Amino acid sequence: MSPISVFSAPAKLNLMLHVVGRRQDGYHELQTVFQLVDLCDRIEITVRADGSISRPTGPPGVPEDEDLVVRAARALQQVSGTRLGAEITVKKKIPLGGGLGGGSSDAATTLVALNQMWKLGYTSEQIANLGVALGADVPVFAAGRSAWAEGVGEKLTPVCLGANSWYLVIFPGVSVPTAAVFQAAELTRNSPPTTMRGFLETGGRNDCEAVVRARFPAVAEALDWLARHGTARLTGTGSCVFAKFSRFEDAERVAARVPDEWRAWVARGLDSSPLLEELARYSKS
Repeated sequence: MSPISVFSAPAKLNLMLHVVGRRQDGYHELQTVFQLVDLCDRIEITVRADGSISRPTGPPGVPEDEDLVVRAARALQQVSGTRLGAEITVKKKIPLGGGLGGGSSDAATTLVALNQMWKLGYTSEQIANLGVALGADVPVFAAGRSAWAEGVGEKLTPVCLGANSWYLVIFPGVSVPTAAVFQAAELTRNSPPTTMRGFLETGGRNDCEAVVRARFPAVAEALDWLARHGTARLTGTGSCVFAKFSRFEDAERVAARVPDEWRAWVARGLDSSPLLEELARYSKS
């Protein structure tokens, strides 16, 4: 086997999430702003010559065959026809079911890294097209840029949101199943389409918040608590909530007051993923 290589899988925040329609296949048409942050899982990969794909260490409670990193590696192996394999270790920091995109980010990092480690030569667009079948958030992580997104989240326009923003992110200890939120009868599905300029002028909103508030009291409690210290938002379908601060010290001061039963992080906003720099260094090694 080759030496172990370590890559980052950053979390994302949805600074807004408007549901503007529903397609005939059941998927929803969205408009959202993806903000990458420096809260990261770590993906350790060793290339195997025998074609085997394994994940000896991963998220608790997630069977190996169901882990998105394994599914991503096997999908890439199948489409490329490579005879190489990989041993993948996932070191989690991003909570499961928190709306931070951890599973999709892990899968995207696996795809992008193996594309290079296996010397396949696929373009970022080809990787994104393969990844969207694993999760709607995979393309933004594969591209590695904060972005304005439409469609189901795969139509991306990179945006510079500034790297001097700090976010207090709170996980209130519950996991929210994305499918249940999007299947809810009371979910707003006809928000008027907006633009990136419209978002910058108004701040937008998260159309999923009312559904999640009603069904998950712990999330409602976290939103109400955080709203006393800043503008509180839900990311994705939850359960994590966040507020933006202009200074690290301000975010840290509020983080110190977060109730003990919740987990909290202060994360810096990123315009580009640390994965891009790591891949550049790998290519030179």
